[in-house]
Amino acid sequence: MQAIAGKKIILGVTGSIAAYKAVYLTRLLVKAGAEVQVLMTPSAARFVQPLTFATLSKRPVFMDVTAEDAWNNHVEMGLWADAMLVAPATANTLARLANGICDNIIAAVYLSARCPVFVAPAMDVDMWHHPSTQANIKRLQSYGNHLIPVESGELASGLEGEGRLAEPENIVAFLSKFFGVSQALVGQKALITAGPTYEAIDPVRFIGNRSSGKMGVALAKAIIEQGGEVVLVMGPSKLQPQMNGLTLIRVESAQEMYDHAVAQFPSCQVGIMAAAVADYRPLDPAQEKIKKKGDRMTIELVKNPDIAATLGSQKKSDQTLIGFALETENGEANARGKLTRKNLDYIVLNSLRDPGAGFGTDTNKVSIFGADNKVVHFELKSKEEVAKDIIATTLTKNK
Repeated sequence: MQAIAGKKIILGVTGSIAAYKAVYLTRLLVKAGAEVQVLMTPSAARFVQPLTFATLSKRPVFMDVTAEDAWNNHVEMGLWADAMLVAPATANTLARLANGICDNIIAAVYLSARCPVFVAPAMDVDMWHHPSTQANIKRLQSYGNHLIPVESGELASGLEGEGRLAEPENIVAFLSKFFGVSQALVGQKALITAGPTYEAIDPVRFIGNRSSGKMGVALAKAIIEQGGEVVLVMGPSKLQPQMNGLTLIRVESAQEMYDHAVAQFPSCQVGIMAAAVADYRPLDPAQEKIKKKGDRMTIELVKNPDIAATLGSQKKSDQTLIGFALETENGEANARGKLTRKNLDYIVLNSLRDPGAGFGTDTNKVSIFGADNKVVHFELKSKEEVAKDIIATTLTKNK
């Protein structure tokens, strides 16, 4: 538990029967050497007395932003902490945090926190699987928050299934693993392109592709977790990434993405070209909506600028440039060709022929080719795990 020793942790306890587990969790965190500041909602205090947490943490428990004509400085607490942990996090609390509803001290500190935030949900199985709960979970994760998975078993309702608060030992292990992550990228700034590009045919129609941007966002998260900063140039995507250390630049066309990438790359040590950029665009987009005429229509296309090749031609000796290749045939040969032709240091190959890989999925299966002719193959994994593999293989293997 050395990774937790000396860490300042805010523990938010909300109104769930699982609040009793937060007592043991507090004891484990203190035993591991952490400083623990407990915050409680009034409903949590109906399950466990604040005095219990105050005794174990040796710090006063705060239940409101104001108390006895004094102001409990939620901004100061948010700046003080190395991590904020909400455990148990009820469905109600998840909705509050996901939607910025600031009506208790836990929500106020959460909105002020600059540290990593972890949520450990606890609720009944049907509440856990309800689409609104799952949507709130995804929104919180899109902000860069970390989900400690629920566990399965007997619930307070008597039902069996998912929704149990993770056991305190597992929560502490989750935090230990997080804080044990190398900070090898401190002082490094990365440019990442992500998502599709849309090339206008007229004000209504466009040429585009099915890229979601999930891989690029996962890469940004992996770099930030290791202490780096990221400029994410993102094409049209439903994702709304918000992380400390992230600068998000929204674009639509390949030309816009090119302009921003070329402008940003000189100040970066790393470039990762994860976007699915359209190779061609309409030569002369119509200014008004094109009306239906005849049985055929011809659109003349011209080539878009090649972002990776341009950055490869400008790359300095202290910069690392990583490209992506999405192929449907001759994948290895095509990837190696792009690696050399575009002066990349690495290229990540994935294939639409592999089930679970490619556009729109939460998983990917990749192979990483280096300029030294070495290749590393990986099995199908979540995109977050794939991102960690890419960073470990290309940026931190010698650090």
